[in-house]
Amino acid sequence: MTAAAASVADPIRRALEVQRRAFVAEGAVTLEVRQQRLQCAIDALVAHADALCVAMREDFGGRPLVFSLMNDVLGAIGALKAARDRLPEWLADLPRASVAPFDALGATAWVKLQPKGVVGIIGTWNAPVYTLFAPLASVFAAGNRAALKPSEVAPRTAEVVAALVRQAFSAEVLTVTTGGPEVGAAFSAQRWDHLVFTGSTAIGRKIMQAAAEHLVPVTLELGGKSPVLVGRSADVRVAADRVAVGKAQNSGQLCVAPDTVWVPREQLEPFVEALRAVYAGLYPTIAGNPDVTPAVDARHFARVESYVADAGARGARVLMAGDWPSAAGVAERRVPLRIVVGAPADSTIMRHEIFGAALVVEPYDDIADAVAAVNAGERPLALYYFGNDAAEQAWVLDHTLSGGVAINDVLMHAALHDAPFGGIGASGMGHYHGREGFVEFSHLRSVYKASDHDPRREWGMLPPYTPQFEQMLRAGLTP
Repeated sequence: MTAAAASVADPIRRALEVQRRAFVAEGAVTLEVRQQRLQCAIDALVAHADALCVAMREDFGGRPLVFSLMNDVLGAIGALKAARDRLPEWLADLPRASVAPFDALGATAWVKLQPKGVVGIIGTWNAPVYTLFAPLASVFAAGNRAALKPSEVAPRTAEVVAALVRQAFSAEVLTVTTGGPEVGAAFSAQRWDHLVFTGSTAIGRKIMQAAAEHLVPVTLELGGKSPVLVGRSADVRVAADRVAVGKAQNSGQLCVAPDTVWVPREQLEPFVEALRAVYAGLYPTIAGNPDVTPAVDARHFARVESYVADAGARGARVLMAGDWPSAAGVAERRVPLRIVVGAPADSTIMRHEIFGAALVVEPYDDIADAVAAVNAGERPLALYYFGNDAAEQAWVLDHTLSGGVAINDVLMHAALHDAPFGGIGASGMGHYHGREGFVEFSHLRSVYKASDHDPRREWGMLPPYTPQFEQMLRAGLTP
């Protein structure tokens, strides 16, 4: 390690060592202590809600305050409250059957859920408060201490998070490390007891490689091209309305945003026109509209624009939902939703997660063909099905895999505080939210307790072995 790299990594390592010593000295983490830490995080977010929303608005160059309040602040508070309130029923030891031959020995067994220690949490820019504090709810519920690494793409939000954590928590319980990619690399390379990362699949691979050096277990919340399957039994206007509303949230800059919509060929034009009408109704104007979230920075804006331009150059039909892009809107990184119809399979927009104000719409003749196209790609974080055909709905669920599913809506499954949220394959691994999040950051420790009397010797179960003991063993050779 170079001197420069060491100067970045050393403060993170020292903070981790302080927390680990405190964790070991504490021993059992009581229900009251866990709930107090959760409540402390809730109180801090409530007290700094306005400052956080203003910071997010500035980081995005105009993100609506109400969206930041709804999505990030209240979303995080909801996760923390759910963990606080459900925690008493999660903590009990889990009795396990003591099967033969142990039952004959009078033994008992159970599983004890214990905290792992110190957990590192790396957040992302698109939900810069939620992706830190929602996983923290599960981490604190499990009895761990934690360190947060906010995204450098949202530096003002990171500053407010660091300040509120310093005010609310001892450094032995929770810390914040801010900085750019070199700090993120040093953070992910530490010997955490568990590491959480929310972000792109490409960076997720690097995080996993860094964690592998110390065999650190990881929870990766990534993304992917979350598809929408519109069945022939669906109300096209309802599907278009809910897809438009979902895609409008944060201007598509959400890990569960709908990415590609598959529509029956004969319903393609009605769906597209309904989608355009709904989106235009949400945003009658684009430039200067404070309800439109800009692309977070010039790099991400240019990336999405290049996807749309590439598809158009390859023969795709590009339609606008709302005003055409204007110089004023482009200067603000605010553009209407572009609907890309018939994009070639090798176009950039078909190969990469969009994560912005564009949406692909593709026709199908048989829904099995659409499902086959979905399954040919990486497994997404979310899948959406619209329709009222119960048999088709069941078939779609049985023949696809995704992190989560919403039926006749989009996004909403991710807001369930009592159900696990996570990906599969390229969209991630592990979960937070609900009891599954509590288990994710707990060590499931098997405990076996022997009886006071050990009959093994008198039963001939110890050397020198007897023919009678062999016969007893062979009696267990049953299919």
